[in-house]
Amino acid sequence: MTTIVIKGAKILGGEPADILIRDGVVAEVGQGLSGDETVDARGLIALPGLVDLHTHLREPGREDAETVETGTRAAALGGYTAVHAMANTDPVADTAGVVEQVWRLGQEAGHCDVRPVGAVTVGLQGERLAELGAMADSAARVRVFSDDGKCVSDAVLMRRALEYVKAFDGVVAQHAQEPRLTKDAQMNEGAVSGRLGLTGWPAVAEEAIIARDCLLAAHVGSRLHVCHLSTAGSVEIVRWAKSKGWNVTAEVTPHHLLLTDDLVEDSPVGSYNPIYKVNPPLRTRADVQALREALADGTIDCVATDHAPHPVEDKETEWAAAAMGMIGLETALSVVQEAMVETGLLDWAGVAERMSHAPARIGRLQGHGQPIEAGAPANITLYDPAVRAEVDPAGYASKSRNTPYEGRALPGRVVATFLRGRPTVLDGKLA
Repeated sequence: MTTIVIKGAKILGGEPADILIRDGVVAEVGQGLSGDETVDARGLIALPGLVDLHTHLREPGREDAETVETGTRAAALGGYTAVHAMANTDPVADTAGVVEQVWRLGQEAGHCDVRPVGAVTVGLQGERLAELGAMADSAARVRVFSDDGKCVSDAVLMRRALEYVKAFDGVVAQHAQEPRLTKDAQMNEGAVSGRLGLTGWPAVAEEAIIARDCLLAAHVGSRLHVCHLSTAGSVEIVRWAKSKGWNVTAEVTPHHLLLTDDLVEDSPVGSYNPIYKVNPPLRTRADVQALREALADGTIDCVATDHAPHPVEDKETEWAAAAMGMIGLETALSVVQEAMVETGLLDWAGVAERMSHAPARIGRLQGHGQPIEAGAPANITLYDPAVRAEVDPAGYASKSRNTPYEGRALPGRVVATFLRGRPTVLDGKLA
């Protein structure tokens, strides 16, 4: 087989080294290596291929917003070698048949590995458990289960789900939102929502569910993962649960590390712009700082994009009618650089832990999230942190354009992505 040598890459930001790839694995890391093909990586940082625990690929059912093909292209361009596809499709991914369909679509696309997330309840209705065991035993080997987009609000049902997944070392990923406290809610509850006259989304609606579920997970001895933390109070609850030794993990999105609810009132694209409408909502500057510090100290385990594509007609409408969500696969690493690396909160080894190692570990995803060393699968991202450019979604691979960063200058650029030694992206373009 053809060998590839990546020349002069700074692995995790360290000293330049060559990486020799043979038969889909890293054969050697050192100096003066040669191969059949050479990739010049001088000045570039080499990271293990990124892993996203929280991606909406929309297929089946909403192919007008995204498909597995377009979503995984976007993922590869963002430096991802694996994504977890959320279950809120149409039909819902609540059976072995649907998760296997999504898994096979990912295999056919080939841009990155796709691990389906199974629904916790049938049809996301929160009434009875879905076929968790059948999805776990399927060809898709589902290990993460979530009703994301909706909360498993029934405590008895949540307990049963946590108990069930123990049999196959699964994890329940909770969308923490008490539905009665967020009825008709439009944005973060606070001074800005008061001035704008929009129904507020209180922090306690998230925090109450997280507290309950941490206690439930501890009670049954199961694994709980909390999706998209957004408040300082949520951070404190997760920190408390971890101090008890409970098996609780948590994620934060790039947009919650950078954007605040002020943008709904005053932004470069005006007030009441639905591009900033998201679930959970953008919060305050104090929340953003708490999330950054929690990601830095390990209270929050990983960054997950919550890539949520929507067609133009679902976002370019009045605020109350607009869909919630932002795309994020193609900007995630840049946002993390700005929010965490350039602020001195993380080094590149810390980025690798939170965007590759930890999500792969939480999702029980074999072959990903491993160090760049001899014998490891050659899942590698080459990143140039020195460039800075304005975001232009017109050139995105994603089928949707609902990015909150349009026109904003962000640092960094993914130059190349390798999936088991095969380049999926070279020179910033799909290979």
